[in-house]
Amino acid sequence: MKLSIVIVNYNVEHFLEQCLRSVYTALEGIDGEVWVVDNNSVDGSLAMLEKKFPQAKVIANKENVGFARANNQAIRQSEAEYVLLLNPDTIVEPDTFSKCLDFMDRTPDAGGLGVKMLNGNGEFLPESKRGLPVPSVAFYKIFGLSKLFPKSQKFGAYHLTYLSPDEIHSVDVLAGAFMLMRKSVLDQVGLLDEDYFMYGEDIDLSYRITQGGYKNYYFPETRIIHYKGESTKKSSVNYVYVFYNAMRIFANKHFSQKNAKLFNWLITAAIWFRASLALLSRFFKAILLPVIDFAAIYGGMYALSVYWDINILSARNSSFPPIYRKVFIPIYILIWIISMACCGSYKKPVTAAKSNKGILIGTVIILLTYALLPETYRFSRAVTILGAMWTMLVVNLIRYIMRRFNIGSTLFGGKDKRRIAVIGLGEEAARVAALVRVVNRKCDFIGIVRSENGKDEPQAESSFRQLGQIGQLQDIISIYHINEVVFCSKNIPADNIISLMTQLQECQVEYKIAPEESDSIIGSNNINTYDEIYGVHVNSITKASNRRKKRAFDIIVALLLLLFLVFDIWFVKRKKNFIHNIFEVLKGKKSWVGCQKLNEGEKLPELRPGVLYPSDAFTFSQADPSLVHKVNVLYLQDYSALTDLNILYRGYRDLGR
Repeated sequence: MKLSIVIVNYNVEHFLEQCLRSVYTALEGIDGEVWVVDNNSVDGSLAMLEKKFPQAKVIANKENVGFARANNQAIRQSEAEYVLLLNPDTIVEPDTFSKCLDFMDRTPDAGGLGVKMLNGNGEFLPESKRGLPVPSVAFYKIFGLSKLFPKSQKFGAYHLTYLSPDEIHSVDVLAGAFMLMRKSVLDQVGLLDEDYFMYGEDIDLSYRITQGGYKNYYFPETRIIHYKGESTKKSSVNYVYVFYNAMRIFANKHFSQKNAKLFNWLITAAIWFRASLALLSRFFKAILLPVIDFAAIYGGMYALSVYWDINILSARNSSFPPIYRKVFIPIYILIWIISMACCGSYKKPVTAAKSNKGILIGTVIILLTYALLPETYRFSRAVTILGAMWTMLVVNLIRYIMRRFNIGSTLFGGKDKRRIAVIGLGEEAARVAALVRVVNRKCDFIGIVRSENGKDEPQAESSFRQLGQIGQLQDIISIYHINEVVFCSKNIPADNIISLMTQLQECQVEYKIAPEESDSIIGSNNINTYDEIYGVHVNSITKASNRRKKRAFDIIVALLLLLFLVFDIWFVKRKKNFIHNIFEVLKGKKSWVGCQKLNEGEKLPELRPGVLYPSDAFTFSQADPSLVHKVNVLYLQDYSALTDLNILYRGYRDLGR
């Protein structure tokens, strides 16, 4: 056997599915096998593997044994000439394995090989090539000199930033996300060191390969996508400790006693330094918006008090005392800010509604306290009320400006509305667009881009706008203000997807990939950010609260339709049936939206018969029973009254069905 691929999985079902689809495509024509070692996942990964990838060899651990030990479990059972350690949050190109194996076959001194890695936005990941973290290199990395002088061979040695990312190089360290190694070399130098639970084991093994007389190569003639959520992990104090503790294990194992002591001192300093930076970063991020609010509110109230002095109080030979501006105004502002904080105004996602609620509560507290103060401290109720009005105005203005110009997007949970282009062909493009519409309620626009230029094959009839061909993608993004692109992996090979992501970096759009026959759409730089995965298992309609919401929605809509019957009846087919349906819904015998049973054997939750079906939102779906079933499942698993309203709007003329 030529190649054994080992993938360690832990609760990343959707990424694993997408990874395996790309892996099996790239394995065509190669004598190979795939091992998946699952570290006791609870997200349905094993069920997905059994259903969709029965050919994979699975080791299901009953506990999380760590990355190194899990890989070793599969490596020991492998008999292939080469072993590839691959992360589940990766996508490989169709020719990745053939190119890598060809290079290894003609390079006898190569013990290991890594490839060019891109993140989910198509940007080069510097950890694709790394130097050995000896004390001096670690020092330059820890204290930021490597970032200040990336082209210096001395300071840029950690990520070898002075070497071209587009040329083959001999390197010290391979990235654990993609490590291709000769099995004979592993037999000679040993497997992954299980003292490392996570992080550091790739450095240790890479070092032992070079100590065994072989070279590690960085090979950029093929690329992979690696959805690495490094920015999120690095802000964690726990990440800092685990990562640098792995470096300590490496130093104690491979360096001399003198160098190990020096390295451990550096590591201890790094842990304190990086942990302090992480805590300070969190602190400043937490207080940034309250400080901006405080400054803006104070500026307005100060100006208001000066105006009141000049135009109102001066006529009475009076003015505000200094204590009013120095003490009372800041106290009022603190009450408003604390009230907003208690209402969740500074928790993600930040919304104007939370802020306004907090301001109103704070104003009531201030006025009640004002009434209890001695007469000498009751300066002006009118200025306080005007100050509250100013506070509401400026706080909402600040949030509008920050949203409008995408400042501090993490505070607001990203952009409110997504304008999405789905790139694919025929029924697959229509299926993916339908999936996006059903499960992503923040979507403002969906269009389809033909994934092949110059093809005469007609697209499937759908309610989605046809935007053009893939060769026009850059213009389409600009003209339609697209901020998200979804690739249909059934129609577009992984290498083409990666090339497009790289070419369109300047467009500043987000990318997602829809695997074939999957109900998930994946794309994120952080494998732990599931709001960036369009998934489904979140809000079942069978919940008692959702059943109550659905019944309330039915009654409200029925009453509104009855109240305005003289107007709305003219827009509905089969008017007599329409009136009958209104009363049937009010009596609880029907619901405005219910699932369409395609056959008697289909198992669906017991719901009231629907006047409309979820598939009524799509003009093409009735002709495709499998798509109707998928839309039913999505509707049942992620219920919202807004979904019912959308279906009602699109199927309004059929309310007399």
